[in-house]
Amino acid sequence: MPLKDEGPSSSGEEQGSDVESSSERCDSMTSASDLDCSRESFTSDCSSKHCSPSSSPPKTLTLDEVMESAKSLSNLSIAHEITVNPNFRLELNSLPQDSLWKLVRDNVHKAFWDILESELNDDPPEYGQAIRLLEEIREILLSFLIPGSSRMRTQIMEVLDMDLIRQQADNDAVDIQGLASFIINTMGKFCAPIRDEEIKKLRESTDSMVNLFREIFRVLDLMRADMVNLTINNLRTVLHRHGVEYERATFQGILDKTPSALEHTTSWIKSALEELQSTAATTEQTKGQRVVPGPFQVINTAFLSLLTWEYSQKSLPETLMTDETRLREIQWQLQQVQAVNEVLLIVYSTIGGPIQGLSSLSERLKRMTSVLLEGMHSPSFKLEEALEGVSAQICCELNKSLTERGYPALTPALQEALKGQICSITQKENPIRTLVEDRVQQYFKALIFTPKPEAKLEQVPAGLTAIKPELALIGAKFNSLVDYNKMVYGPFYADIIRKLLFSDGPAAENPPQDPPQDSVISE
Repeated sequence: MPLKDEGPSSSGEEQGSDVESSSERCDSMTSASDLDCSRESFTSDCSSKHCSPSSSPPKTLTLDEVMESAKSLSNLSIAHEITVNPNFRLELNSLPQDSLWKLVRDNVHKAFWDILESELNDDPPEYGQAIRLLEEIREILLSFLIPGSSRMRTQIMEVLDMDLIRQQADNDAVDIQGLASFIINTMGKFCAPIRDEEIKKLRESTDSMVNLFREIFRVLDLMRADMVNLTINNLRTVLHRHGVEYERATFQGILDKTPSALEHTTSWIKSALEELQSTAATTEQTKGQRVVPGPFQVINTAFLSLLTWEYSQKSLPETLMTDETRLREIQWQLQQVQAVNEVLLIVYSTIGGPIQGLSSLSERLKRMTSVLLEGMHSPSFKLEEALEGVSAQICCELNKSLTERGYPALTPALQEALKGQICSITQKENPIRTLVEDRVQQYFKALIFTPKPEAKLEQVPAGLTAIKPELALIGAKFNSLVDYNKMVYGPFYADIIRKLLFSDGPAAENPPQDPPQDSVISE
């Protein structure tokens, strides 16, 4: 487009240090020795700069410091997205058709091209707008150059010599067609192979000069996006080697400038600690003793709570802000497969024998229910209405299957009862819903707390067999996210847990102990 758009700034500064070893990456949150974690070892100072994240006393921040922190957070988000999302790439902005921004942008661009066309059609032609256009094109072409391309730089600067072009304009001697041909040929030298067809169309274009330059700008925008995406791919290789160090160091810089940057993270971990202490107080023989959960129990319980996180009521921990979209998607996917499983359990417990063992019927019911519950996380989605539709479709499918196999069709009373039970899963206290949600929690708890989660992915609790493939996919995605987050922010979590456990109150009679399955956190 004729108005220069600011591309998204990305920070991919390569770290000079080598990739840290697994034990260094995980620090106190992943080393096996820390699991036995006596009070002395867990509260002692650590000489490693990553083991004990620094924090500053509260202070008044200047506007520059706030802006610098915001920039660091933006860089951290982009670097994290490049590292964990192999499909991350720059896409050209596509504004909604009825949006105000699109209306304004389109009107401004139209005004630019209208002025250009009017000036070129004057007698004699005016070249003010055209010169501004050529200046911008020259800067874009120069931005494509790699270091050392002095010959090409010289050629661009000589042909698009703006002082010379202004002199030619004063004498009505500007060769616009010749300049356009040079620009298109130069673009052909820089573009990715995928853009060759676009360059060919530009060369063969018979449109007016204004339309030709409009198309030149469109292709230049595509080429700029290609260049950014090439840079992203190169950064991905570097960040895979140094991503943990880079993200941790960047977040430490934010924490140095904004001491309250771990406020929500601390609240999140504290809630998990209180939950464990409350559970232990009611299930263990701990009369007169202060129960102190192990640090791995605390952080794993905190991560488990993310599966049911209430985004509308509380803020996500700061260390998980870069993964909010992924966490929401995991939660939505989990809610949908749980609902599908609940519907299937109700159907099979209600109908019983006549449909047992029919794998093809089970797959049809599952697929149909999944489609009808697609998007159930949307605020506009009416779950009860969708479940009524599910019930009607299931009854039709069941009647067809039953009659084909010589069984009587469902009676109206049974169909109504089935519909009522399916629609009742909207109620939180519904026993089938409670059962499924509890067993899904058991499944994810086993994944998070085990040293080798890969072996647990296919081991779903009884009653969840119908959604086993979906659970395994969601479980692998969640476990990968948790592991990477622990590697990056493990030292910060250790520091918070140490302060929560030992900064207040009397010493615990029993030091914190983690169960054997916590001894290793998978990488």
